[in-house]
Amino acid sequence: MSTPSTVDRAFAAALYDTADTALDTGASLLASDPAADAELARRGEEFVAAAWRRGWQPADVVRIVRRELEEPHVHLAAALIRAQAAHDGPRGPRWRAQLDELPAEPPPRTDRFSHATAVLELYRLLLRLPALEPLEEPLGEPAPGPRGTGSRMLTRIRALLAKAEATGFPEEAEALSAKAQELMARHSVDEALLAARAPAPESPAACRIGVEPPYEQAKAVLLDAVATANHCRAVWNEPLGFSTIVGFAADLEAVELLYTSLLVQATTAMTRAEAAQRAGGRKRTKTFRQSFLAAYAHRIGTRLRAAAETQVTDELLPVLASRDVAVTDRLERLFPQTTTTRLRGARDAAGWTEGARAADRAQVRARPPLD
Repeated sequence: MSTPSTVDRAFAAALYDTADTALDTGASLLASDPAADAELARRGEEFVAAAWRRGWQPADVVRIVRRELEEPHVHLAAALIRAQAAHDGPRGPRWRAQLDELPAEPPPRTDRFSHATAVLELYRLLLRLPALEPLEEPLGEPAPGPRGTGSRMLTRIRALLAKAEATGFPEEAEALSAKAQELMARHSVDEALLAARAPAPESPAACRIGVEPPYEQAKAVLLDAVATANHCRAVWNEPLGFSTIVGFAADLEAVELLYTSLLVQATTAMTRAEAAQRAGGRKRTKTFRQSFLAAYAHRIGTRLRAAAETQVTDELLPVLASRDVAVTDRLERLFPQTTTTRLRGARDAAGWTEGARAADRAQVRARPPLD
């Protein structure tokens, strides 16, 4: 019988026992044997590849590591993902974009024991990742929009939302957000009509968007409202902190952009409302913030649905109906069983009122009907 390697002995001591003393034992073994470093890195790449087989993607791993561990672990995970990618097979454009957005290379190591401890803590997490729904995507590049306008349109939308997030004037933020939503709607309709006329229309895709604490339930409601308004469907995974969005490629990008921007604007408005409450001598708590965001999400959903209804023309009805059937079919294949949950904690009347007012200021206007 062969003698177990240092890495095997360290793993046996640390990965399958959650006690701190077990972790110290494994880290001590690794720290005392520099010759084990190469095998330790290779085994980490294997853990990453196993995560991909269980349905995880690079952004998912980075998000869960940041949520469960600390920033040094995030950098270690990013380095492992990059190393594994060099030996990986071809992936789709969304996967490659996630690789491009990985955090920077890790800072120089400290002592060997601390480094080994962090590595083992990361491997413990990777080893215990549950299986997720696989989000396959085409391996080639997405089809270009008409006359190559798609990327330019999205660049304009990003710029408008960035300005809306940065401004300190609610009226300006409202106007910029409204213009961005107008461009999103136009872009979505153009893509839908183009796909309907193409010989081989695209199929619905899916992506995951982080829904981070605190107040994640209200944030999930906001994301669902944005997804629904942009012809997508959302399923929230509360334990793992993300929602899976199902829809066509152009609509998925619109959802990511608008949700992120509205969340930034909501946070800014909530901070301002809290300051006004304190100035009036009324102490506000977690319940105020939860109620504020819940009302914001509810009101934004109402306004987005109203705006979406005005965008549908006779020409567009059969196209959208067909795409809705395709999205629903993909959703049901990914999630054969889903449950609903009640929004909790929205009990503060002042918070609800201020959140609804903030959503009204962030209103979006409908685009003109198609000619």
